[in-house]
Amino acid sequence: MITSKIISNGILRALTTILVVALILYFLYEIQTVIVYLCISLILCLIANPLVQFLKNKLKFGNSLAATTTIIVFILTMVGFIFLFVPLIISQANNLSLLDTDHLQTQFLEAEQSIETYFNIPHVDLNKVLKDSKITSMFNFSYFTGFINSILGFVADMGMGLVSVFFITFFFIKDQDAFKATARKILPDTNEDKILNSIAKINHFLTRYFIGLLLQLTVVFILYLIVLMIFGNQNAFVIAFLCAILNIIPYIGPIIGTILAGLLTMISMIGSDFQSEILPRTIYVIIGFLIVQAIDNNISQPIISSKSVNSHPLEIFLITLISGITFGIVGMIIAIPVFTMVKVILKEFFPDNKIVSVLTERI
Repeated sequence: MITSKIISNGILRALTTILVVALILYFLYEIQTVIVYLCISLILCLIANPLVQFLKNKLKFGNSLAATTTIIVFILTMVGFIFLFVPLIISQANNLSLLDTDHLQTQFLEAEQSIETYFNIPHVDLNKVLKDSKITSMFNFSYFTGFINSILGFVADMGMGLVSVFFITFFFIKDQDAFKATARKILPDTNEDKILNSIAKINHFLTRYFIGLLLQLTVVFILYLIVLMIFGNQNAFVIAFLCAILNIIPYIGPIIGTILAGLLTMISMIGSDFQSEILPRTIYVIIGFLIVQAIDNNISQPIISSKSVNSHPLEIFLITLISGITFGIVGMIIAIPVFTMVKVILKEFFPDNKIVSVLTERI
């Protein structure tokens, strides 16, 4: 018989559960930065796993020496990337310092008139539009001080983040065997084998995925570099590398990379004639980048991604699209790794389920 005491106890138990869950979620929200550091460190461990295994098995390095060597490789790689961008920044700054604004405005107005005449578009007086909109009066120069402070804060946070990530990654690599042994002790005996098998498979597939992603970015980088070198773009290597990195963001990243390549191409040619030199070369570079993206989207990306995680290309496309609609850019980036983890766990714990068996038949 259900009494008022049972009902009140049930209500209290439900409220307690809700309170505990809310506190846990609030705690996770407060330490979200630490969670991000942990996730980045885990990704670095997965990427470094082949190197660590080579150092241990082939060169007979100990855990500490292998972890130290790997971290040094990461740091040197990061420093190398930073020094790659220094010439680009200096050259673009020099180009901007040579900018003749009056001459550029004249060329821009001539190009605008040519486009309006060719497409029979009514003339729009941009100067009048700017004056009528009173945009300049809306500027508050105190924002510049805040902007500088934000940059300094970002640099400080970035430095702290890098130190934290490398510190965590070092111990993840060094003590991974100890972590596995500890996990065996605390895991429930009934599901221990399933959990450990899931972790091993997830580690295997995600390692393959990130290596495949690096291979895909390498292919895109080489193709971008060829396009930029054909049209004699300055700092072609650095621009191609930067645009290739942006390809990590599915669909949106390549668009940003193309726009960035077009802008850097225009800046690098400041001083040349806009209509006869700057505009045509910029258009050629953009067309070349679009061709590279077509090759990547239809050939290299589906093949490499599907092979690395054993998923159908259409399956990858749909999951990435759904994640992008639901969670934005971050969702698009983590869609494939998270989906792979879910598939592995489902197959390990529910192998007899028909839906699960269909989704995980390639694993």
